[in-house]
Amino acid sequence: MKPDSTPKTIGYLFSTFQKGNEEAFETLFRRYYPIFCAYAQRFVAIEDAEEIVQDIMLWLYNNKEMFVIESSLGSYIFKMIYNRSLNKISQKEVKKRADTYYYESRLDMLYDLDVYQIEELTKKIHQAIDALPEKYKEAFVMHRFKEMSYKEIAAQLEVSTKTIDYRIQQALKVLRQDLKEYLPLLFILGGMNS
Repeated sequence: MKPDSTPKTIGYLFSTFQKGNEEAFETLFRRYYPIFCAYAQRFVAIEDAEEIVQDIMLWLYNNKEMFVIESSLGSYIFKMIYNRSLNKISQKEVKKRADTYYYESRLDMLYDLDVYQIEELTKKIHQAIDALPEKYKEAFVMHRFKEMSYKEIAAQLEVSTKTIDYRIQQALKVLRQDLKEYLPLLFILGGMNS
């Protein structure tokens, strides 16, 4: 018996897959995935290129019944890759602009603070920490000011990490309550995030 000499184009492989031959899709994927990724890399980084191509291939796989090839499937996929690459670039630029705006606005707010406000806030924070129940204060200080992990604190105090987590969360809750009138300043300075 002669081997099948039918050319294994992307359209042929996909239509064979649509007829129920799973192996045809595997062949299509192995053969064309690197080509599609290389094309996507012309526009985006390798990780994004791979994600885009994988998403498209998964979409093709999941929509094989409804997908009708009217022209060249290869051209269609290249167009999808191009459009999704542009979307990815656009999303990243929007995020970058949003991040830039956020940090610039925080800097502007910081410049608006005067030294007196910062000194007053620092004093209030220390008073609030000193007023914490001893076990909460101990765990909070070790974590925030000595930069110890929950695990390190738990080992030193001979309690579980869950206990340390509870104590620190309770300390934060008390501090947020005690310092609620200063929360806008704390937010600007990034000081009371859990």
